[in-house]
Amino acid sequence: MPSTLESSSVSPAPFRWLHRAGPWLLALAVLGVYWRSLDAPLLFDDAGAVVHNTSIRQLATALHPPADGSTTTGRPLLNLSYALNFALTGESFRGWHAGNLLLHALSALLLYAVGRRWLRRPGLRVTGLDPDLAALAVAWLWALHPLLSESVVCIAQRSELLCGLCYLAVLYAFTRAAEAPAGSRRGWYATAVGLAAAGMAAKEVMVTAPVLVWLVDRTLYAGGFAAAWRERRGFYLGLAASWSVLVFLLIGGGGTRGSSAGLGLGVGVWPYLLQQAEAIVLYLRLSVWPAPLVLDYGTGVAGSLAAVWWQSLIVLLLLGGTTWALVKRPLLGLAGAAFFLILAPSSSFVPLVTQTMAEHRMYLPLAAVIMLAVVLLGPRLGRARTPVVVGLAVVAGVLTIVRVGDYRSVLGIWQDSVAKYPGSARARLNLGVELLQAGRPAEARVHLMDAVALEPGYALARYNAGLAWQAEGRIPEALAEYAEAVRLAPANPDFQVNLGNVLVLSGRPEEALPHYAAALRIQPAPDLWFNLGEALSALGRSSEAAAAMEKGVTLAPDQVAWRRRAASWYAQAGRWSEAAVHFAAWTRLDPTDADAHANFGNVLLVTGQPAEAVAEYEAALRLRPGDPDILENLRLARRTRR
Repeated sequence: MPSTLESSSVSPAPFRWLHRAGPWLLALAVLGVYWRSLDAPLLFDDAGAVVHNTSIRQLATALHPPADGSTTTGRPLLNLSYALNFALTGESFRGWHAGNLLLHALSALLLYAVGRRWLRRPGLRVTGLDPDLAALAVAWLWALHPLLSESVVCIAQRSELLCGLCYLAVLYAFTRAAEAPAGSRRGWYATAVGLAAAGMAAKEVMVTAPVLVWLVDRTLYAGGFAAAWRERRGFYLGLAASWSVLVFLLIGGGGTRGSSAGLGLGVGVWPYLLQQAEAIVLYLRLSVWPAPLVLDYGTGVAGSLAAVWWQSLIVLLLLGGTTWALVKRPLLGLAGAAFFLILAPSSSFVPLVTQTMAEHRMYLPLAAVIMLAVVLLGPRLGRARTPVVVGLAVVAGVLTIVRVGDYRSVLGIWQDSVAKYPGSARARLNLGVELLQAGRPAEARVHLMDAVALEPGYALARYNAGLAWQAEGRIPEALAEYAEAVRLAPANPDFQVNLGNVLVLSGRPEEALPHYAAALRIQPAPDLWFNLGEALSALGRSSEAAAAMEKGVTLAPDQVAWRRRAASWYAQAGRWSEAAVHFAAWTRLDPTDADAHANFGNVLLVTGQPAEAVAEYEAALRLRPGDPDILENLRLARRTRR
């Protein structure tokens, strides 16, 4: 049995009631601190995770998430959790946020349950600390820490919450098995293996759980790696088998996030690894002093070792200290190893190109940092330790409440992110997009052009800068940005279409044709055929224009929008018989549209069908009584009919 940090203590009498009430108060505190998050809007990948994810509309399809590289791809347990949420609360944003909040509260209680058992181990009783209160302190400080706010508030970060819950549940199940009599361990072992397999289907971070369990066993129970293997060989083989779930999901599970993670995506191993040195030091600083908190740090990487030399030195020293502590001070070493192990999948050498630094990655590693702080500093505080912990928990809760308030507005959170971390091109892009949607194109353009300046190859920033210039009426500037966006990302149909549209507006329809054709090769949608048709019409190529219009209608014959657009074009071109066909379809599809009936009446009157025109005008008047234009046309049609 390992021996370190021996002895025990009794908690001060005024605080003994926390033994029983503490966990329940913790759950209530989590609810109170994050209550305002229930009204938070969708951010980042939230819409893709739940709103546009049709697979969660039925439980039968929930285990087959979209294979499009989105948040749920390759994560069926995460997708199933969204489907259960949808079944219970529908499309209510409050329901999605409540689901996140519940998972976080459960994880806090599990962390307490795991911690109190570990700190009770005979060879690991920490001088001056009551194990239950120490574990409760860890759970309180972790659950209310503002660094976790992104993980709890953002719906798409449920992957982090669900993986964290499974991770803690595996540790708890193993702990119960290790402490149970030999004859009653099998159920707990099976539970741990099952939870490990489930966690692999929530997020790839779970890959390190079997390794951490082995390390916990060596440190707290078996006394050595070899002894742990001898005593629980079958269990560890089961844990290792859970990796097959992850392998299947990554290779044969119907899609991966290969566009955002892995080698060969434009970010080298060495620059990314250097960036992680900066990230780890940042995470540790935010663990101690959680300000400023930033939603998006962008996609930048370190240019050289010189740029992050001191952060790299700190990380190397911490790794060395962890290795030493695993031998000399096992409990401290275990905390350090847990921190690095859990971070390893996202903060080692395999690039995650869409986010090179992200606060949500500290969701579970923060527990290891807080555990280490409580074990090291708690005994030194003496009788003041419980009031200090309560005070820190209150401060953390208040800071989290304030931080959650930043998420109440999409525009507000992006303004906050840009103000705190102006070097993030993506944060500037998102702020620009929100300002555009708010009808503030001049302000949007400033941030979008800043994003372009930060990352000249950022095609989406170029495209949105074009939208801003166009909204300001600055067509030459819009054309330049659209053209550059198309050069950078020619496979994006929106970029091709908008460049074509602006070329048509600029009186250059012939130049627009190849862009419409390119967009149609990528995504043959009805509106693209209509855009092509209008460009051909502007060139006097009426028969080709009509053919393009008809292709658009054919793709969606029962859509009012395309019938309306075709009818209007044919009428403007003086092709009355074709216009009549589409007006007839328009009025059939939407009989409550007065304009459809009135314009159909006009076409019928022009083509010498006054009786039919009268019927359409009368239908229009029933929908819009007293309209003077319709009344005049109706009188004319009646005279013509006679």
